[in-house]
Amino acid sequence: MDAQTQLELEAAAFRRMRQHLMQDRKDVQNIDMMNLTGFCRNCLSRWYQEAANSHGIEMSKEEGREAFYGMSMDDWKANHQTEATADQNAQFSKTHKD
Repeated sequence: MDAQTQLELEAAAFRRMRQHLMQDRKDVQNIDMMNLTGFCRNCLSRWYQEAANSHGIEMSKEEGREAFYGMSMDDWKANHQTEATADQNAQFSKTHKD
């Protein structure tokens, strides 16, 4: 496979994952993703921002989130994010010791 085809396939897979997380599975909370996988939508938006910055495109954290989420973080939280439970917070504290 040539490099351009690989790049296009990786980009298509990323777009499909984003669609899945942002449209098909809005019910899955970021804290659950963090507890199970070690990354969440916010991580993906940060990686997007970092990639833009590494290509000379100035993008803030909030701009990266809006580009990934398709809306402001405040709008996402208001429409789709629930308050973390005590169990979710305990699991997060156990698995993410900084």
